[in-house]
Amino acid sequence: MKNKIVELLDEKIECVDKSRIEELIEIPPKPEMGDFSFPCFQLAKIMKKAPQMIAAEIADSISENNFISEIKVEGAYINFYLNKVEYIKQIIETASCSNYGYSKEGEEKTICIDYSSPNVAKNFHVGHLRTTIIGNSLYKIFTKLGYKVVRINHLGDWGTQFGKLIVAYKNWGDKEAIEKNGVLELMNIYVKFHEEAKKDDSLNDQAREWFSKMEQGNEEALEIWQWFKDISLKEYMRIYDLLGMSFDSYNGESFYRDKTQNVVDILKEKKLLVESEGAQIVPLDEYDMAPCLVMKKDGSSIYATRDLAAILYRKETYNFDKCIYVTGQEQKLHFAQVFKVIELMGNDYAKNLIHVPYGLVSLGGEKLATRSGNIIFAEDILNQSIDKVKTIINERNPELKNKDSVAKIVGVGAIIFNDLFNQRIKDVAFNWDKILNFDGETGPYVQYTYARCASVLRKSGVDEIPKEIEYSLLQDEYSMNLLKEISRFGEVIKEASEKMEPFMITRYAVLIAQLFNRFYHENKINVDDLNLKMARLKVVVITKYVIKEALSLLGIDCPEQM
Repeated sequence: MKNKIVELLDEKIECVDKSRIEELIEIPPKPEMGDFSFPCFQLAKIMKKAPQMIAAEIADSISENNFISEIKVEGAYINFYLNKVEYIKQIIETASCSNYGYSKEGEEKTICIDYSSPNVAKNFHVGHLRTTIIGNSLYKIFTKLGYKVVRINHLGDWGTQFGKLIVAYKNWGDKEAIEKNGVLELMNIYVKFHEEAKKDDSLNDQAREWFSKMEQGNEEALEIWQWFKDISLKEYMRIYDLLGMSFDSYNGESFYRDKTQNVVDILKEKKLLVESEGAQIVPLDEYDMAPCLVMKKDGSSIYATRDLAAILYRKETYNFDKCIYVTGQEQKLHFAQVFKVIELMGNDYAKNLIHVPYGLVSLGGEKLATRSGNIIFAEDILNQSIDKVKTIINERNPELKNKDSVAKIVGVGAIIFNDLFNQRIKDVAFNWDKILNFDGETGPYVQYTYARCASVLRKSGVDEIPKEIEYSLLQDEYSMNLLKEISRFGEVIKEASEKMEPFMITRYAVLIAQLFNRFYHENKINVDDLNLKMARLKVVVITKYVIKEALSLLGIDCPEQM
């Protein structure tokens, strides 16, 4: 309906293009002020007339049609009152189409998203959940808009820390203990190394020697390193399975170690490299940034070099239209430097390299189970949530079938929803009472609303709802408010993609759930009037679909029963 109004206005307004008209159209704050309104203030300067006069002239020029019941001018605003029956019909027919909300805007375009990327041989802690959850949601949002999305897990699997870990293993490691306890044991011996290195600095020299062996291709060094990596990946995969996530590429830093020389060669050819105290840097003073270190004194590369190599490789391999990096805001300068160097190398696609930062995880005084001091493991958080949901289910619905499956869906969903509830730059706080509240603005609340929709449909006794229903029976306030919001689904997805803010989907899902519950409480569905029953069941069907799709864009599943 909004598009129809845009087209109508576009025919009457020559001084502003169609896209600008679409941007200016508003939804009035009160229903009695109309369904859509168009302000004429910006036309006043162009048309050299008072905005009130312009509004009146445009309104008078619009002829009668079947989708607008009335047009009123209030000051500089043209208020459009839609033909409710036609409006309802349009919404329901559109929302009943398969893959409602899907867009073709991304067809034949590729987006690379670099996210999760834990450091091998280190714990996948609660902080890693943020990049993983945000990145996965962006992948789903852009996929819904028709883009081909390449999910990249750029593992931190190279660097001097592996030299330290090899020395630690050689001195204090136990193969059986590492095989049994995985990353936790690797962390234990890594901590042991640092404790001992304070007493004996020669251990640091040994660590540098072992990393040098790795870079030179020493068979023993690489065999131990690969073992550490395999053990780590096994643990990380368990967490990804719990979250229901996967990746298209696990090429980490090690993958680019033989590709960094090409970066150095190009920088030398472009005369961008400068020697500084033995190291090779790209000066960025004129861009108000510290220099980008490319090669250390000993000739070895660092993560910036490998990031530069990764960008060149991804452009060549995937020919991306955008390459998005989901990391903490503390890496803002690093990516600004790397992107600027790519630009200075003569690559105009540098403008399509995007850093998507996020805030920290705040424990907010919560007592969280942990296996190691103050390090909060992601797996522990997820399992705690599942266990707590199972307890709630046993209290609320002890006869529920598939309790374990439902507890997993709701428990994991609650953590994801809590993470994505606010703008990503804000910190995330853990509060179990809030996260697992079935009546608040939470994942369980939205999932419970979905289960309620499913229950209504099961108990209706109706196998198939007619394609055509009596749309005039849905003109009440509660039906209209819900349907209007359902009609915004595509707009919300697009805005979330443009701002790279999954929280817009999260808040939308809560609003749909709230509006449905008001509709459900005010409008009895299982009534004797068959036409009314079918009309209201149709609303339930499309609401159920939109909730499922919205939660899916966040990486959350929906149980049919709770």
